[in-house]
Amino acid sequence: MMPPLLRDAEALGDDGRGIRFQLLQLSGWLMVQTRQFNAAEVALRRAMDDATDRLEGAATMNTWCWLLLRQGDLGKAYDLAVRWADETEPRITRASPEELSTWGIMLLRVSGAAIRNSQQGAAQDALRFANSAAAALGREYVPRSAYLVGMRNFGPTRVKLQAAENASVMDQPDLVLRLSQKISARSQASNNRNRHFLDVADAYAKTGHYSEAFGKLAQIRECSPEWLPNQRYARDIFGKIVKGRRTLTDEMREMADLVGLPL
Repeated sequence: MMPPLLRDAEALGDDGRGIRFQLLQLSGWLMVQTRQFNAAEVALRRAMDDATDRLEGAATMNTWCWLLLRQGDLGKAYDLAVRWADETEPRITRASPEELSTWGIMLLRVSGAAIRNSQQGAAQDALRFANSAAAALGREYVPRSAYLVGMRNFGPTRVKLQAAENASVMDQPDLVLRLSQKISARSQASNNRNRHFLDVADAYAKTGHYSEAFGKLAQIRECSPEWLPNQRYARDIFGKIVKGRRTLTDEMREMADLVGLPL
């Protein structure tokens, strides 16, 4: 579907710049999701060429940071996220909700990159600033740019999700479970919600609560069956469940097939 749409947008020349940007940014995100990293970089680079403002640039760089993280280039991902958090930082007393949301999302990317790069202090600092932006908003905000993948909402709940993710990266499953009790993820974009459910499932598996861990995976499967097979994290979690249980149900065997785990 995407190639003919991109060809049509390309044929429009300058008149198609806006739609071409949206298609390229979405294509890049989808390719990162499916681990087509080289093609993703090409799409994101072209999207950046067509970006018309700082917000579109930030959305593209947010996905690019995610690409670098999935490639294991943690230092470069952190540096890029910091640069764009600095680029989008507003004066809080005069900032629009759109500006606060964009800055907050980039700060969450800084925090996520930092915690994976063993920079715990930097991760906590970025999360604290993101919390300030969320407090200034006072709610989950859906910007006009909701069509931009990765920029669909920001607010206090999104910050809590990042705190739980950081705890998961730091191998603190008990903290993940405590934080999750204070989070209602229903208002979040499906990708953010599903990722949080994976963190919770992993925490349950690490603490020996295998039925609860499987329940979270089943919850994701019910809502996003097409998303789960692309998640190596889900396969790793289910591997812990299999090792911890004496017997597997038929439903669990179906899950193994879905996530690609040989039994």
